[in-house]
Amino acid sequence: MARQQSTPETRSVRLLRVGEQVRHVLSELLLRQEVHDETLTAHSVSVTEVRMSPDLRHASVFVKPLLGEDEDAVIKALRTNTAFFQREVASRLKLKYAAKLQFRGDESFDEAARIEALLADPKVARDLGN
Repeated sequence: MARQQSTPETRSVRLLRVGEQVRHVLSELLLRQEVHDETLTAHSVSVTEVRMSPDLRHASVFVKPLLGEDEDAVIKALRTNTAFFQREVASRLKLKYAAKLQFRGDESFDEAARIEALLADPKVARDLGN
């Protein structure tokens, strides 16, 4: 039986799938408030995306608190509890290696708002109308 060749397409699908599984586990932990931290229990936090490294040993976790309130405090609390999150993700997903999590603020919403503001500008609207 021939061994299947690993193509970039299949690797990227695997990375996306594992990243999505990690995102679901982290979202569930935050939703059920299983981490004992006052800052995290006081805020609703959305895990918007998880990007895995090709070897699945590192994960960049993009988060956004509800309404963007106290984003720095929430990210600091997440980073403080990184060991708990890594342990939970590793035990629930049963991966060969526990991914090192790195929490970051999600800037995509801010960027989308900036683009919307640019498109709503009367000068740009006039050019788009023609």
